[in-house]
This record gives sequence, structure tokens and C-alpha cells, in this order.
Amino acid sequence: MVADPHSIMARWRNYFSQLLNVHERNDVRQAEIHTVEPLVPEPSAFEVELAIGKLKIHKSPGVDQIPTELIKAGGRTICNAVHKLIISILNKEELPEEWKESIIVPIYKKGDKTDCNNYRGISLQNFVQHPALKGNSICGGSYWGSSMWIPTQQVNY
Repeated sequence: MVADPHSIMARWRNYFSQLLNVHERNDVRQAEIHTVEPLVPEPSAFEVELAIGKLKIHKSPGVDQIPTELIKAGGRTICNAVHKLIISILNKEELPEEWKESIIVPIYKKGDKTDCNNYRGISLQNFVQHPALKGNSICGGSYWGSSMWIPTQQVNY
């Protein structure tokens, strides 16, 4: 049994890395998405403000350690800053590297508590990766893709 905190962390890191990182598999192919759909319209500042208003409070923050309570308390100033950030990302068609990271928390399901397979991982994401900010609330139903916004019809493919 592993009891040292560093060994426990290494064990979870190894488990989730093997579970979630498929870049080493030969049968997985990445394809560039080509679409004839029009460009995603830029969200208005009002749409971003509405989306921020839908964020749930009392949730664990992600890697950025910014709680949603702080974002909501920021009022119009934060809404405008988030709006500018989203517009910038849409124009560049690339997500910041920090947004590609998340904190994975193992949640026990059932069975032997010493077996990692009896846990599921939940991902704590930065507030701007929240579904309210990337769903139907803004940008006409588009989601953050791995490197750009993609239409919702293509999210599950």
C-alpha cells in the first residue's frame, strides 16, 4: 500500500495519464475540421455578461484559482475584460496554453478503495472554460475546441 503523499500523487498522475492521454496510440487519428459554415459570430458584451451570471457559485476553482464568486462580484469591469479576451481568442483561433490544463480530482465510486479503477476523475477547469461561457449562451451555440471555436454540431465527432 502506498502511504507517502508524493507516491500517492505519482500513482494518480500515472493512472490518469495512461487513462486520458491517447497520443501514443497508433489507431487514433486527428483530422483537421473543414466546414462550409459561416464564421462564428463574435459574442456581444451583453451575452458574456449573461453567461457570467449563469455561473454557479460555491464550486472549486480550476488551475487559475479564480472562484466564480470573484468573477461575478467583478461586475461590468470583469465582464468587459472577459469579453475582450474571448474576442481576442476568436480572432487568433487559438486557446491559451493555461486553458489546456485542468486539475483532476479522483472521486470514489465503489469497490476496493485502494484500486484506482474504482474512481472516476472530475476536471476542475478555469472559469472561462465553464459551459455557461462556451455553450449556447454566447457565440451562437459554439464550444471551445482544442485550438479554436467549433460549431456544436461537431463537438461529439
